[in-house]
Amino acid sequence: MPTIVRTHLTALRALLVMTVLCGIAYPLLITGISQAVFSDKANGSIVKSDGKAVGSSLLGQNYNLPKKNPDDPKEEAQPDPKWFQPRPSANNYAGDNSGASNLGPNSDDLLKAVNDRRAAVAAFDGVDPASVPADALTASASGLDPHISVAYAKEQVNRVAKERNLPADTLNQLIDKYTEGRSLGFLGQEGVNVVLLNKAVSETK
Repeated sequence: MPTIVRTHLTALRALLVMTVLCGIAYPLLITGISQAVFSDKANGSIVKSDGKAVGSSLLGQNYNLPKKNPDDPKEEAQPDPKWFQPRPSANNYAGDNSGASNLGPNSDDLLKAVNDRRAAVAAFDGVDPASVPADALTASASGLDPHISVAYAKEQVNRVAKERNLPADTLNQLIDKYTEGRSLGFLGQEGVNVVLLNKAVSETK
């Protein structure tokens, strides 16, 4: 058999073996392990309410009122006062387009956006503009972060309590329950998962 033919056959056998090992066996093994050990996380950490998927605990989402004219792209959605609101998102929490605004600290556009958000959040929550936390004014790097600071969650308690006719103490207890510690115990700050918090609020009578 000519050398060139033997070389091509050897390469073909190697391709087939590696395809079976890396393209079939390994993915099946890892999928099986992930489903057996931590199936919830492997399947996207889906949050369900009344048996229906309402989101993922890993991804933030908007809690807005329905638009008066859904077909009008210029109409801005307004936040629903019955829900704890997430931090701003540069990509409107689109999971297929994560990222930040890329505006730097010297950007006039960023400064205007922060000032506008400060006034809007203060009016919405009925608080002093100076007390609005930083995460209520700026988006996360991914634009998908489901967490807000404990301070921002506490700021919204009175509004949500009034809209839902619930005791503020009940909501504060839920905030404490869904407050997650620092990453690895020392990175970042404590955060409240808004998706899980709002699910708990919706189930509270």
